[in-house]
Amino acid sequence: MQKIISGTQVKELDKLYVQASGITPYQLMERAANEFCHWFTANFNKEKTINIYCGIGNNGGDGLAIARLLSEKGYVIKVTTIGDREKGSTDFVKNLKALPPGIVTSSWQELKSSEITIDAVFGVGINRPLEGEYLELIRRINEEKGLKISVDLPSGLPSDTPADGEVFHADYTVSFQFPKLSLLFPEHAQYVGQLVVKDIGMEQKHFDDFPSERYFFSGESLATFHKKFHAFSHKGDFGRIILAGGSYGKMGSICLSTKAALRTGSGLVFCKIPGCGVNIIQSTISEAMVLRPEDEMDIDASIELSGIDAIGVGPGLGNGENAQNLVNYILENYAGPTVLDADAINILGENRDWLTLLHENVILTPHLKEFERLTGVKSDNHLQRINLAKAFCMENNCSLVLKGAFSLMSFPDGSQVFNNSGTVYMATGGSGDVLTGMLTSFLGQGYTMKNAAICAVFHHGDAEELAGKKLRRGTLASDIVENIPQSFLAWDIK
Repeated sequence: MQKIISGTQVKELDKLYVQASGITPYQLMERAANEFCHWFTANFNKEKTINIYCGIGNNGGDGLAIARLLSEKGYVIKVTTIGDREKGSTDFVKNLKALPPGIVTSSWQELKSSEITIDAVFGVGINRPLEGEYLELIRRINEEKGLKISVDLPSGLPSDTPADGEVFHADYTVSFQFPKLSLLFPEHAQYVGQLVVKDIGMEQKHFDDFPSERYFFSGESLATFHKKFHAFSHKGDFGRIILAGGSYGKMGSICLSTKAALRTGSGLVFCKIPGCGVNIIQSTISEAMVLRPEDEMDIDASIELSGIDAIGVGPGLGNGENAQNLVNYILENYAGPTVLDADAINILGENRDWLTLLHENVILTPHLKEFERLTGVKSDNHLQRINLAKAFCMENNCSLVLKGAFSLMSFPDGSQVFNNSGTVYMATGGSGDVLTGMLTSFLGQGYTMKNAAICAVFHHGDAEELAGKKLRRGTLASDIVENIPQSFLAWDIK
């Protein structure tokens, strides 16, 4: 799991790393450039014309090294710099001198548009809005129609805070070792495009001197977060769980949660649903069991909790009186692992005095709008949401998954983990219900809250990636369910 540090700490990290590794800053820059080029050559052919715009700092040095390496591989490259070259960083100047003849133009104004534009003007060092010649440049290349790629950060985007002013609009951003925090903000999607993070060889020990409670998870050592079972394990060892939800016209939600829990490995899954959903569950999910309902059209609040290893509440639940009574009853009477999703979160938001009932075994899984209802804070500023999620979990001694691109997991110890699996094809009805089933399943199997969240969120996104490769925009939530076992196989989870 990769620690995320602030942009102001990157230069110090680089300095400590080169000292510890016995390499030079130039060699580290060369390593980053090589990683960029490995990615680039795997995705773009040599027929494309390429313009590379370089500042005079180390981000510009990266761009110059990339220009040299791609030129050596036979790509048609044109390079221009902006700023006083004589004031450039040491490694910028060294890379400028190493360029082959004929690919550098003296003025960016003279450079004709190309099929691919690579932005290496500003990196993590920028702390104010673009102005003057730099602003003019970024505005001009933003208007060009070709593919656009940023090196480490889109120029004009601060590394840790919301954008202020003009920013380069990238289709891809290739960041090194870890994503800078601002790359994970949804409001920056138009600037970042698709995020690619390339490892340049720094180990976690090199981050030890930099305090941070934020991490980025791309599946590293995934198996270590999973619980192991043995030859004599039986269905009781794999958990007895209850999934509570469903209402007239909304039984699909609880069906998806139930199927997901079973595909994730639950030993026994009981469904707490209204009477109108019994035939639906029993006829579509043979492996599920239904707890006897007392009301035909609405879920009732009576539920036997003894012997249950985890409960998931909310998918399709509705917000009627019975539903509210059920949520309240579970929070007051069940101390085991509890997942609150969808309508259960909305009910909690309407009854904020119930927040005192939250405990260390509760995890909430809101999307952005549900998070607003839960906290009572409406904001388009994702940094504020990140900080608010941390404070909420620490104050209420619970965990929370803020769903979306790079879903954010927050825990009561103050740590936060951004997930790096899944694609835009997850934006389909029922996707969140699948996560509820998976998360409840892992908790029922005896996973810790943190490990259950990490495994559920990652496999949820990975299963969608597997489905999305075949189905693209046609991906359904049920396709994610069916690919859960394939995700386990892909990551050798036994």
